[in-house]
Amino acid sequence: MEINRPDGRTPNQLRPLACSRSVLHRAHGSASWAQGETKVLAAVYGPKAGTKKNENPEKASIEVIWKPKTGQIGKAERESEMILKKTLESICIRTIYPNTTTSIIVQVVHDDGALLPCAINAACAALVDAGIPLKHLAVAVCCSVTDSGGIILDPTKHEEENMKAFAYLVFPNAIVTVLPERSLQVSGESIAHGIITSVTQGAMSVDDYLHCLDRGRAASARLSEFLRKNIEPKPTSEASKAG
Repeated sequence: MEINRPDGRTPNQLRPLACSRSVLHRAHGSASWAQGETKVLAAVYGPKAGTKKNENPEKASIEVIWKPKTGQIGKAERESEMILKKTLESICIRTIYPNTTTSIIVQVVHDDGALLPCAINAACAALVDAGIPLKHLAVAVCCSVTDSGGIILDPTKHEEENMKAFAYLVFPNAIVTVLPERSLQVSGESIAHGIITSVTQGAMSVDDYLHCLDRGRAASARLSEFLRKNIEPKPTSEASKAG
């Protein structure tokens, strides 16, 4: 199906990607992530002793704080915090530093669509920068469904406003060297075709959703390759500057 996009991209084409690590000197880890004009900063502090209220002290606690570009945090931002927290909890190895809390602060710099996936990608990069032990990396993408049933990837804010539905999808990367030496290894875990997080908005048929999954999974391979190229493992002496 031919779809004309305002910026001239094809339906499966992502916006230009940019990622930088260690952008904030006082954080234990930090990263910026941009897709087109959408940009997010993520900072990691911890692990610090003690868990938050109602958290299991036998595991590390993950805290997410979302900071909008302007104004007060609202219902949409609280929902994004929750989704981000659940996603990061699923990729962190939380048994290595029990009874601790790692805080991830997400600062929105500019929102031009697909904000939550950008935030997830930024947070994942910041966790690697902080040396937090992970089961695997994760990459997020937004897939939108047009009124005519077409699927487009990584929509701008203008495109989002004209979509009938969209899905935020988070996929696991292959297990790579993001584990500090002598840490617990992840074995027997099949994640090649899995999905970590799936959030949909709007009216979407089952076929629409399955098409989004196919497109999203294909895009996740490109995002994973970009992430691997931009996030190199640190030398052993710096593997856990948060520790």
